[in-house]
Amino acid sequence: MLRTLSALCFILTATTAFRVSAQVYPYRDGTPGVTGYRSEVMAEVMIQESEFVRLAEAIPPDKYTWRPSADVRTIAEVFLHASAANYNLYKLVGTPTPAGVDTKTLEQSTTDKARIIATLKASYAHAKAAIRAMPDSDLEKILDWNGGKITERGVLLYIVQHIAQHLGQQIAYARSVGVVPPWTTDPPRKN
Repeated sequence: MLRTLSALCFILTATTAFRVSAQVYPYRDGTPGVTGYRSEVMAEVMIQESEFVRLAEAIPPDKYTWRPSADVRTIAEVFLHASAANYNLYKLVGTPTPAGVDTKTLEQSTTDKARIIATLKASYAHAKAAIRAMPDSDLEKILDWNGGKITERGVLLYIVQHIAQHLGQQIAYARSVGVVPPWTTDPPRKN
């Protein structure tokens, strides 16, 4: 009995330590390699990455093909759609999609949980590299955009809100299959 209790305490301590270490606090801890507006964008991207990856890890593999209705994306497809957006949208601010990444077929490429998590992580590494590579002087550069004009600053804003919409979609999907977003049970942040 004592061994069982000791083992349970160890597991609880280990999982609590892992959960705490999984939290991301870019506004407190900083955003290496960028300052100013790009730092604020990077902070949001880092938080979105953490939440997407933690959610992907929490959802059981057999739920990756679940969808609320036949006319919408599956859980796997939403993760891969967000990944494709991380590759596609940063082209607008000068960072091309890496060779070998086909964003047109990425969304349908797999339902394998491990591959999807790896794809998410790689797409966020790409996004963060794009933000670091973008000079501050380009933020006010004007681009053609859907029949109008936008600055590169606006493109970054668009990317963040676009991905946030899909994170919200994925949170709703997760809750529909009985998964609570892991960060909702994190200890409160200390300011």
